[in-house]
Amino acid sequence: MFELIKAVANAQRKKKVVDVRSGDAVRVHQKISEGNKERVQVFEGVVIRTDRKDSLTSSFTVRRIASGVGVEKSFLIHSPLILKVEITKRSKVRRKYLSYLRNRSGKSARLAGVDFDRDKVNAANKAAEEEIEAIKEEAAERHDEEQAKEKQAEKKALKERKAEVEAEKS
Repeated sequence: MFELIKAVANAQRKKKVVDVRSGDAVRVHQKISEGNKERVQVFEGVVIRTDRKDSLTSSFTVRRIASGVGVEKSFLIHSPLILKVEITKRSKVRRKYLSYLRNRSGKSARLAGVDFDRDKVNAANKAAEEEIEAIKEEAAERHDEEQAKEKQAEKKALKERKAEVEAEKS
């Protein structure tokens, strides 16, 4: 039974995942569906927590300050809605859970940066970038189709109005 559960879990995992650690400044690209439209929303902040690194349910929590209010969002690493996780800065921390950042603001909330190879760390994002481009192209095509339909509707309305005016004259 355990082997079956493991097989199903491994089928749902992403092939390549960026190694996200506590203290990293990240940019998370998330797919948002609104009605029949899809778009990519970017959430940028500091990773304050990582959980269950080797599990299918591994997650991380990102904190940022938006309009003077602290906003925290948790993401599942292997979720199909998470397109890309881009690490912009890596910091030196000695804890897994940086809850003390909630009580700090301004300069006291800064973390000491560490040198790292950004391209090597973010190498797993190549397929995600292609998917983001596909979503953008699809949205552009849908927009062009809607514009064409609107123009056709306007032309039809003008022809009908012109026919009404000519009928009134005669």
